[in-house]
Amino acid sequence: MPPPRMNQPSSLQLQSVAEAFGKQGWHCEPIEGREVLESHFEAHHTHIRLHSQVFPQLNALSIVAESPFAPDQAHLPAAIELLMRANKQLTLGGFEFDFARQQLVFRITNLFERERFDADIVSSMVHCAIAEIDRLVPLLGILLKTSEDLLHDLSLPLLLEREDLLPPIPGLEGGEEEEL
Repeated sequence: MPPPRMNQPSSLQLQSVAEAFGKQGWHCEPIEGREVLESHFEAHHTHIRLHSQVFPQLNALSIVAESPFAPDQAHLPAAIELLMRANKQLTLGGFEFDFARQQLVFRITNLFERERFDADIVSSMVHCAIAEIDRLVPLLGILLKTSEDLLHDLSLPLLLEREDLLPPIPGLEGGEEEEL
């Protein structure tokens, strides 16, 4: 039996994810012994570590984006409520908080019909994960900077409606929508 390849993804599914990353010019590294690619992105508001994990038996891909997030005990309930309120607004994916590692997490999963995953769908999933983390980081920053005695006055629904902290959309000039 030949030794496993160290620098190449093992499954056809993971190879197709690596190819999709390559088409976008994104660097990724396979994690040895796993069906996972790791990559890093500098978003508008934060650094994001991203894992792309395939489940070959299901033809499934899960994209997990993470950013450090360490709320103190006083701010933790409001931070978790903000994440849950953000989740209610989502159609695809969801936010989590990894308490043990102090990480804000966004996870999105898709089932594919074929072993070779569609590069456009893979790229869209990555963009979605990065955009969602980057959207929430400044809102959580405001929450964490709010003094403990004023937390009860902070409206989380209104905080989620803020658009002034949204990262710019690539390809759009002056905030105007692109004509089709």
